[in-house]
Amino acid sequence: MKKLRDIALSMLDLVAVREGGSVADALKIALRTAQHAESLGFTRYWLAEHHNMAGIASSATAVLVGHIAGGTKTMRVGSGGVMLPNHAPLVVAEAFGTLAELYPGRIDLGLGRAPGTDRATMRALRRERVETEADFPRDVAELQQLLGPVRPGQQLIAMPGAGTQVPIWLLGSSLFSAQLAAERGLPYAFASHFAPRLLRQALEVYRGQFRPSATLAKPYVVIGVPLIAAPTDDEAEYLASSTYQRVLGILTGDRTRLQPPVADFMAELLPQERAAINDFLAAAVIGGPDKVRTGLMALAQATDADEFMLVSDVFDPALRLRSLDIATAARAD
Repeated sequence: MKKLRDIALSMLDLVAVREGGSVADALKIALRTAQHAESLGFTRYWLAEHHNMAGIASSATAVLVGHIAGGTKTMRVGSGGVMLPNHAPLVVAEAFGTLAELYPGRIDLGLGRAPGTDRATMRALRRERVETEADFPRDVAELQQLLGPVRPGQQLIAMPGAGTQVPIWLLGSSLFSAQLAAERGLPYAFASHFAPRLLRQALEVYRGQFRPSATLAKPYVVIGVPLIAAPTDDEAEYLASSTYQRVLGILTGDRTRLQPPVADFMAELLPQERAAINDFLAAAVIGGPDKVRTGLMALAQATDADEFMLVSDVFDPALRLRSLDIATAARAD
């Protein structure tokens, strides 16, 4: 079993647009957060593709990856992820190949097989294309080929992209991507920050079926961890009400901008609403330094993860940075 200090820390940013703020504000906050995460020694900083959502500004994921990579120096930056059903593999290969040429050795390409949006937006993105279960594995294989060395007689070449060997990660919240990542010998990130129910089962599948590849000799697991840390448990719970409001909006279809914290928010909800939020956030770590340390240790023991991908929806940007500070200190103790 790994010690807590041996588990890498990284961050997933949805680039939340805050109530009273603008998209430009959200983009500036994302860059400042990434720079702070880099100063704390975080391994990577990922951006997630979402569309047609009023409170999330990360739809043009490759553009944001370039923005964050350009404003940092050493930390890896990537997608967590690009939703492959929305894009032709060649376009993804060219975009991330360009990023890899601009920022050598620092770009990750995380791939998801969900559309990351509603049906109307899916049609707008890919017109009338209908996805089948076979599409995602085929598209992943095509991307691997496009980003790999050019083969004799290869007719379709990503330029830029060919030969960059941008690391491909498979992301998922079910067993499908776990099986595919194991079969291809790719690193795997489980979306336990919003869908923790199958976490242990997916990791068992991934590790049990893993086949070493040219890029990865043994399984490598990242898990998403919602994190709200503060000097005291009570303050952390108060700050977490912004996350609770966001989750309730997701569950009820009422997506809005990230809201300021509300005192005793959970106490005012119906029991079934509280239960649904708690299920959504079953992998969350919320509290003061001692509770954060205990929570991270419990996740480490339960999953033996190689890396924690923190998701921190704190309304006040400065307190969000403080939350990362507390988590970093707790891990180092």
